[in-house]
Amino acid sequence: MKPAKIIECIPNFSEGRDPEIIKAIAAAVSAVSGVRLLDYSWDRDHHRSVITFLGEPEYVYEAALAAGSKALDLIDLSRHDGVHPRIGAVD
Repeated sequence: MKPAKIIECIPNFSEGRDPEIIKAIAAAVSAVSGVRLLDYSWDRDHHRSVITFLGEPEYVYEAALAAGSKALDLIDLSRHDGVHPRIGAVD
C-alpha cells in the first residue's frame, strides 16, 4: 500500500477582531472530510488570523477554497485597519 501524501496549509486572513468570523472560517475548514484543523489564532493589533490544517492534497485544496470563500463572504475590507499590510481578505 502506498503511503498517503500529507500537506499543510497555513493561510492568513484579514480578520483579527471578530471571533465569530474567525470561528466561521475555521468551521469551513473543519467541515471538509479528510482535513484536520490543527490550530487557529488571531491578533487584534495586526487585525489578522492564521488557520493551520493538513490532509491529503485534494482535501486540503477543498478546505482552502472553502475557507477563502467564507472569508470573502464575511470580511469587509472597506472598513479594515491594522498594522499588518494586506493584499485582500486572504493571503
